[in-house]
Amino acid sequence: MVKIGEPVPAFKLPATGDQELGLNSFAGQQLVLYFYPKDNTPGCTREGQDFRDHFAAFQAANTAIVGVSKDSVRKHENFCAKHEFPFDLIADEDEVLCKIFDVIKEKNMYGRKYMGIERSTFLIDATGVLRAEWRKVRVPGHVEAVLEAAQA
Repeated sequence: MVKIGEPVPAFKLPATGDQELGLNSFAGQQLVLYFYPKDNTPGCTREGQDFRDHFAAFQAANTAIVGVSKDSVRKHENFCAKHEFPFDLIADEDEVLCKIFDVIKEKNMYGRKYMGIERSTFLIDATGVLRAEWRKVRVPGHVEAVLEAAQA
């Protein structure tokens, strides 16, 4: 698990736009990696829309945005198209990135326990070092807090 102040290990995973994305895909700019449980669910949709709506401000701060879930690239493509996301989504079906950032946690829904992605966001600087993290994210106001950190 990567900690604040440490370099993020190299990775390369399938993403929207028929590409493989890794840390080196964003060399020279900051990167926001946001992990979310599932495409097309209310909280995940709202979070993606908030990042979409603040996309220009992130670009002005030399910061790329990438969403990550365990959904397939095909599901991600549909999710992106439906909500007009101007950023890519990574399909982490084998939990490679999830393990690097330790976002798989026990969850409880209607009394049923299962392992899933805990909504979390990470800010990586232009040299590949983890600079900030937000865990157990609540969607309202979250994107603004991440933007503030990216601009700082």
